[in-house]
Formats: sequence, C-alpha cells, structure tokens
Amino acid sequence: QVQLVESGGELVQAGGSLRLSCAASGRATSGYAMGWFRQAPGKEREFVAAISKSGGITYYTDSVKGRFTISRDNAKNTVYLQMNSLKPEDTAVYYCAAEYSLFPPRTEGGYRYWGQGTQVTVSS
Repeated sequence: QVQLVESGGELVQAGGSLRLSCAASGRATSGYAMGWFRQAPGKEREFVAAISKSGGITYYTDSVKGRFTISRDNAKNTVYLQMNSLKPEDTAVYYCAAEYSLFPPRTEGGYRYWGQGTQVTVSS
C-alpha cells in the first residue's frame, strides 16, 4: 500500500554531513510512523532512528545520538535523516520503513513497508 524511495546517499569524508530523504507514495501516509535502519557488510540490519506520525516523538540508537536527527514533512510525504560528524563506522546501506501505528517501532519487525536503500560511505 506504501512505496518508499530513499535518496541522498554519497561518499563523504569523516567529520562531514549528509542528509538522507525518504519519499512515500501509493497511499495516505499521514498516519504512519517512520524509521531508519542501516546494514553494513557482514552485519545484521540495525535500528538507527524513528519518528511518530506527528513528529513529536523521536528515538535514536546510542551510537548516533547527538549526531543524527530524524524529521518529517507530512505535507511532502517525506522523512529525513540529517547525519553530522560522520564516522567510517557509519558506512552502510540505509533503509527507511513505515508502519501504520501510533507508536514508532524500534525493531525491524515493527515495520510493514520498506524502501530499497541508499548507500552511505564515509572515508577516513
């Protein structure tokens, strides 16, 4: 019912910044909680950040707290991930996800719809 497309992934230097975008389409999305996950080579997909449908509640994994900010613009059906002070260990494919839920899940199983991912590479 919902299609998600990520964009904005690039090669950046350590200490730099990058903003990822996730555009939703196919169904009304105002009632969806949104999340960002990432997967590095040889590792399992991990939670990064999540935001409630209104944008009033946000969650972050400890490794990105203070560096990453999740936000959304419901008028544009888009969620963003602003990434600052990037580190080589942030290198991964980043995925956005959506679920029709009041509560913003922090696990893969909590989301019904997923994008195809965008590659972020941080050089040292």
